[in-house]
Amino acid sequence: MPVILTQNIAIELGLINGMNGIFRQLVHEEDSVSTDPLSETFPNNTKYIHRPLYALVEIVKSKIECHLEQLQSNLVPIPLMEQTFRINIADVLPKDKRLKSNRKAILSIKRRALPLVPAYAITTHKSQGQTLKKCCNRFATTK
Repeated sequence: MPVILTQNIAIELGLINGMNGIFRQLVHEEDSVSTDPLSETFPNNTKYIHRPLYALVEIVKSKIECHLEQLQSNLVPIPLMEQTFRINIADVLPKDKRLKSNRKAILSIKRRALPLVPAYAITTHKSQGQTLKKCCNRFATTK
């Protein structure tokens, strides 16, 4: 699946926000896969991976000059990235549910995720500075 990096991982190696690649494999802890249904939305045979370690992404334009041991050339391990967000709960609650005092109720949220998004379609901002083999404007008008 074509993907785009969403964060700078190693600027000196060209692993930067907006870099295109091809997702090849998700490496995870062996005991972290379950088939217990978490939702009726997904088919019964869905495998849920609870502890991913990293993704192997083929990046043709990376500046990695050495061959990483046990990996084919251009395959780059992309690690999980951890982010912490702090929000004031009053900003998300309706006015009638907010605290009566002027105290701030700060909620700290920590998440770990792969810094990748699907790249079947990209915005004009992400496309700036890239060489695109094929391009179409589905909103183009003809006269």
